[in-house]
Order: sequence, then C-alpha cells, then structure tokens
Amino acid sequence: MIKKHLIPCTVILVLLVMAKVFAYTLPEVKTSLDKDNKNTLKKEAEEPAFSLAQLEFAAETLPMGDAKINGKMKKVLASFSYHNLQTNRLHRKAAEWFPIIEPILAQYGIPNDFKYIPLVESGLQGGTSPKGAAGYWQFMPGTARTYGLRVNSRVDERNNLRKSTIAACKYIKELYGIFDSWTLVAAAYNVGDVHMKRQINRQNQDNYFKMKLNRETGGYVYKLISVKEILENPVRNGYVGQRALIAYTGSTSSNVE
Repeated sequence: MIKKHLIPCTVILVLLVMAKVFAYTLPEVKTSLDKDNKNTLKKEAEEPAFSLAQLEFAAETLPMGDAKINGKMKKVLASFSYHNLQTNRLHRKAAEWFPIIEPILAQYGIPNDFKYIPLVESGLQGGTSPKGAAGYWQFMPGTARTYGLRVNSRVDERNNLRKSTIAACKYIKELYGIFDSWTLVAAAYNVGDVHMKRQINRQNQDNYFKMKLNRETGGYVYKLISVKEILENPVRNGYVGQRALIAYTGSTSSNVE
C-alpha cells in the first residue's frame, strides 16, 4: 500500500518542481526575445549613415579623393533636399511611374538607375522644352520617330509612358554600344551622342566625372545620383513621412517590342 501511494506522490513532486523552473525561466526568455525584436525593428527603421562613397549611378562610382568632384556632388545633392526643393512631387511621381518603367528596363538589360531620367527630365516641370522635346523621356520629335513612336498632329506617343520607355530603352542600348559606360550614356542622352563623342576625342578623356562639359550636361549625372539618394533614403534628406522606394525585383510575362 505504501508503495502505491509513493508513486503518485513522487510524480506530483516532480511536476511541481518543473512548474517552478518554467515559472522562473520563461519570463526571462520572453524578455530577451522582446528586446531582440525591438532592436531588429529599430535597425530596419534606421537609414544607413551617409557617405559620398555610397553614391553611384548604375554601379559606376564617383572618383574618391577629388575635392572638386566631392564638392560638386554635395552642392547638387543639397539643392534636392526637402529644405530647398520644398516638395514631395518626386516621391509621388516615382511611386506612379516606376512600376511601369522598371520591368521594361529589366527586359532590355538597362540598369535600373535609368528610371531616374524621367524624373529629372520631366518629373519636376513637365511640358515641352523650348527646343521641342516632350513627354516623360523628353524626346525630340525626330528622335521619337526614329525609335518607333508616332508623333503627328493627332497623336503624340511621347506622352505614353510604356511606349516612350520602350523607345528610350532602344536608344539607351544603342548609346551603350557606342560609349561602353553608363555614366557617359546618361550624359549623351542629355546632350546627344555626336557632341559627346566630340568632347571625348577633344579632351582625350572618357571618365564623365573628369570631363569638362557644358553646365547642364556636366551636372546631369550628379542630378540623377541626387534623385536616387533622396528616393532611397528620404528621411536623412529631410523628407519626413516618406518611405524609401524599393526597386522592382519581380518578373513580368508581358513582351516588349
């Protein structure tokens, strides 16, 4: 009889000891997990510390150690800060345009950073330039027709985001075949391939950042880099309440011609 009573008593004692152990250890585990989660969320919310070494266009970086280039980059970037620009238009346009532009760039093998060209070309002002360039990618009528867009008195496909992006990709790809440098391609997009080739030969220099170009073209890639920095790291550039725009990473089944 005594043995029969000892067995259940022993089981009960073991259970009581285990209950006390878990009662003391579980809160500590929970506290540790909560702390880790808070630290993780904090890290995700913080943007990386700024450094000029981080800035690049299509994986082509600024030459480091050049005070003149660094000073110019800082000046252009500062001009696009919220305190100077005083608008969130860039973010609104990017959120609207990028889902259409990015898959097309990917299909043509064009670096994703070229999506910033429409923002620099037409996102802030829009309309038709004094020389006649128009649309999202600011094509001249003749260039637009060369790359498959209809431009006449009844229709102007420069104002069709998808079709004009396809035309821009064809042009950009052709420019890369000439210059073999994405920064030079961007500069040539702004000033024209004939003028760009002439300057490369005249200066015997094919590094965009070290070339002496007209004011607009000489600052063009700096503007693209600045817009990229603002959209990817809005908070540290003064845009309160804006979320960093994440690049397109999916695939699309639609074909482009």
